Amino acid sequence: MTISATTQGLRMGVATSSSRPTVPFDGQVISETDTDSLKVYNGTAWVTPPSGLNLITAQTIGSAVSSVTVSNAFSATYDNYKIIVNGGVASGNIAMQFLLGASTTTYHNSLIYASYATGTPAGIGTNNGAQWDYVGYGTTDSLSFNADILDPFAAKFTKLVNAAYTGASESGSTSGVHKTATSYTSFILRPQTGTFTGGTIYVYGYAKA
Repeated sequence: MTISATTQGLRMGVATSSSRPTVPFDGQVISETDTDSLKVYNGTAWVTPPSGLNLITAQTIGSAVSSVTVSNAFSATYDNYKIIVNGGVASGNIAMQFLLGASTTTYHNSLIYASYATGTPAGIGTNNGAQWDYVGYGTTDSLSFNADILDPFAAKFTKLVNAAYTGASESGSTSGVHKTATSYTSFILRPQTGTFTGGTIYVYGYAKA
């Protein structure tokens, strides 16, 4: 460790997730270069210090894909998560669909939205659908998805709350519940029809303390 008051500052151990110390001590801190994060050994495992939202993974969407699977997104480390998608485009004006793992039943959701043109509120809902729909939107100009996912890893019903951009002249909010008491570690994002190209899927965990 190097300490200097004027020229260098504090330099802790530097490693990657595969080259971390094999016999760490409780409270040891390293800078993990492949994940661009600080890690602290808590006596049992290397963990990211709580800091509100912690980045779990960032996955780039490929070219003209009909679905994207994000693996190892959920774990016992967090109860609740934020998922943001931005920066890509869709093959047309299409809704985003969201599935937990391979589950394709018992998704219940509702969308309350208003048209920019008329300002008239309206609602859309699905009962026992095959996926959460209207969680975001894709156009030839952009992709948009910003949602909170509650309890996906716990063996209980999973909840979703998000702000939804639903079309060229509409926006609103979506909420829903997946009525399957199953633990999930991954999710699938896909367009209602057509394809996505580019953009990045960011998954964050809400710190418990």
